Amino acid sequence: MSVNFLLALFSLALFATLPAFSAAADIKLDHAAVDLRDPISLQRGAKTFINYCLHCHSASYMRYSRLTDLGLTEQQIKDNLLFEGEKVGQTMTVAMRKDDAREWFGAVPPDLSVIARSRGADWLYTYLRKFYRDESRPTGWNNTVFPAVNMPHALYQLQGAQRLEKVEVTNAAGEKHFEHKLVLAEPGQLAPLEYDRLAADLVNYLVYMSEPNKITRLQLGIVTLFFLALFFVLALFLKKEYWKDVH
Repeated sequence: MSVNFLLALFSLALFATLPAFSAAADIKLDHAAVDLRDPISLQRGAKTFINYCLHCHSASYMRYSRLTDLGLTEQQIKDNLLFEGEKVGQTMTVAMRKDDAREWFGAVPPDLSVIARSRGADWLYTYLRKFYRDESRPTGWNNTVFPAVNMPHALYQLQGAQRLEKVEVTNAAGEKHFEHKLVLAEPGQLAPLEYDRLAADLVNYLVYMSEPNKITRLQLGIVTLFFLALFFVLALFLKKEYWKDVH
């Protein structure tokens, strides 16, 4: 097999992946205001995650006991966040069997322990707010960020039902054109801004759950850098003192 043939094959494989990257780049992601130092937001996000996500998605690398880091006591976790029969020291698993998940959704819902590190906070925040009614899908739902997704809209009662409609838009130059936009067709229990806040809190918790020790890691990193800077100065003066007679 010649070198030229291998180069041609590599180039073909490289250019074949370009449409996928272009499609991903076309998706405009909304910024998620992540603040791991906001315990109230993290507590609200944990409550939403456990009440709405944990029925189908597991978080097998996360224990309920880690919620004490968010300012909750073990008794508060037991009273408000544990299902019957579960203990504080257990991991966040689901009772749904994989065979049932495949039958109902066509695939096993992924574990969400590190989903924020995999997808990114902005992607998750946008995804949670871009579900819309689509009768052609088995679940009756679709998503502009993840087209043909098998997941139903678990937060539908809170957000309401959106529809993808063609609307007339006028740009800054005064030119009119049509775009597909999501329109709230059926209001939910929360106002749009309230739902955005709930989605932001949920994403904030997912980011925390993906690396609970991130704040500690960053603090230790800063202390280590200060120590190395101080050690460098001391080593520099020691070097000068040691070599002064030599030079």
